[in-house]
Amino acid sequence: MGNDSLLNKINFPSDLKKMTDEELNKLSDEIRTLIVETVAENGGHLASNLGVVELTVAIHSVFDTPEDKIVWDVGHQCYAHKILTGRRSKINTIRTENGLSGFPKYSESNYDCFNTGHSSTSVSAAYGIACADDMKKKDNFTIAVIGDGALSGGLAYEGLNNAGRSGKNLIVILNDNKMSISHNVGSMARYLSKIRIKPSYLDAKTKVHRLEKIPLFGKPLTKGIKRFKDWLRDEFFGQKHNMFEQFGFSYYGPYDGHNITQLKSALKAAKRKHNPVLIHVCTKKGKGYEYAEKNPKDFHGISSFDVETGETRHSVKGYSEVFGEKLCSLAEKDKNICAITAAMSIGTGLNTFSKKFKDRFYDVGIAEEHAVTFAAGLSAGGAVPVFAVYSTFLQRSYDQILHDAALQKLHIILAIDRAGIVGEDGETHQGIYDTAFLNTINGITIYSPSNFKELESAMTKAIYHTSGVVAVRYPRGTELYIPSDFIPDNRPYTLYGDENAEILIITYGREFSQVCIAREELLKYGIPVCILKLNVIKPVAAGAVMAAKKFRYCYFYEEGIRSGGIGEVFGFELYQSGFSGKYTLTAINGCVYQAKTADALHRLGLDSEMITIKIKNDMSIGGEVNAVKKKT
Repeated sequence: MGNDSLLNKINFPSDLKKMTDEELNKLSDEIRTLIVETVAENGGHLASNLGVVELTVAIHSVFDTPEDKIVWDVGHQCYAHKILTGRRSKINTIRTENGLSGFPKYSESNYDCFNTGHSSTSVSAAYGIACADDMKKKDNFTIAVIGDGALSGGLAYEGLNNAGRSGKNLIVILNDNKMSISHNVGSMARYLSKIRIKPSYLDAKTKVHRLEKIPLFGKPLTKGIKRFKDWLRDEFFGQKHNMFEQFGFSYYGPYDGHNITQLKSALKAAKRKHNPVLIHVCTKKGKGYEYAEKNPKDFHGISSFDVETGETRHSVKGYSEVFGEKLCSLAEKDKNICAITAAMSIGTGLNTFSKKFKDRFYDVGIAEEHAVTFAAGLSAGGAVPVFAVYSTFLQRSYDQILHDAALQKLHIILAIDRAGIVGEDGETHQGIYDTAFLNTINGITIYSPSNFKELESAMTKAIYHTSGVVAVRYPRGTELYIPSDFIPDNRPYTLYGDENAEILIITYGREFSQVCIAREELLKYGIPVCILKLNVIKPVAAGAVMAAKKFRYCYFYEEGIRSGGIGEVFGFELYQSGFSGKYTLTAINGCVYQAKTADALHRLGLDSEMITIKIKNDMSIGGEVNAVKKKT
């Protein structure tokens, strides 16, 4: 940024109040450029952030943050907010280890009043904050910024229903960009479209707002203006009240989300209301960067890319793509197979399926709870539903998996993508809890493949050879190292390596690659190791436990939460079987914060280097060196 840069003059939101609207527009352009450059280097959420720049500038120029509080739904669109709230000098560290988070974090700044990461939570959280402030007799405002895609989640309506008639200083800003991650679906998308296509209403309403500013005559005209606005609404929508007003909110909009003057006017009007207000703004996802505007879905969450060409720097075949291809192959031959996504058709590898089998593809929006119960209904009707979902979002569906599917022994398949560490998105997105919470559900079967071929095999088994609720979990990215002499089998577990060794490493999924590398390294030190790879991690096969019982030292490495995880279950079963050796479990305790996946695994003791060091050190102390010798 040059010396004439307005961004260099902004340290905190209070600096915005000194600027003209023309300067705020120029500032918005500078912020947009900085976001593009930052995401090009670090990866992250681009299109959504570019779409809310003017909105963010307008909010901070009108409200007195951090006394007035902003809750960002999902939170991936907070980059401009961070730039304006004292973190511009650190924006280049976003999504890096020990750097700024890609989501709001109250531990990072007092301008972040509530941590977010999952969808549809903002209204409920903001209403709670507003009530707490009211209890303290504060007269400040709480703002919830929620995208149109988040309105496909039921929690948003629970919040709107509870907050609408509360009389609190709550302002909900609906950021309507016509899409979430995938294109929006359902009645809400059609409803908002109906509102958006009335430009005559917007134009007339804008002119009415201008009348309010006329000196001397402004106040006497207020009541007439209100009646005229009501007439406009009824004339153009043909209804007395829209949905948001029925919840109890005063509805303002729609407004051009890239017109700072118009946005400021609407926000100031909402402040004067001192009651719940919903402001509807229309924005363009990817605004200001040609490639993101043309392909907002591809630039929603993206790895590092070339700013000039828009091309990503890393493009390899991953598990999601292999899953999608296999499901299409199975669906070609079986017309009962159908696929479900919660607004993530591209991210979960279902894009091709959605085009080839339109009548068997269901995008339910950001509604994971509904997706599972919907799948249960499909199963009850004779279909074979496959719900593809990120591990972190499946957490929302626990009750539905248990109550609506498992207890009825209905056959649904959960294709759990992004299982394990996902890296830079941080603790709200790590896929480390699914094994533990699914482990509590009776009758469920969980496959955990370690490579592409095993994923394809697991999908076939899940659909045709396993009853009840079946989960197939696989990691983000591509397959990792698999020894050339490793031969997978169809049993629930596989032994690989020297079965006469006294050391056994037990693991599953992607972690198998790490322990294979560690095994080869340990051999260099004269330490033979056998590996027990669990192909089915629930239920744990009795044969796997009996196989492990023969070893003197058992090490379980798990890329998942320790408490309630597979390692704890395996250790319990092992000791119940009469095992008298030493069992060591290395799994995850607590949150895993943002970092590259490889760095996170290293810090957690789950990469090949740390596994090698741990076992090598154990076998070099306490007179246990005999363990490196083969049984005679």
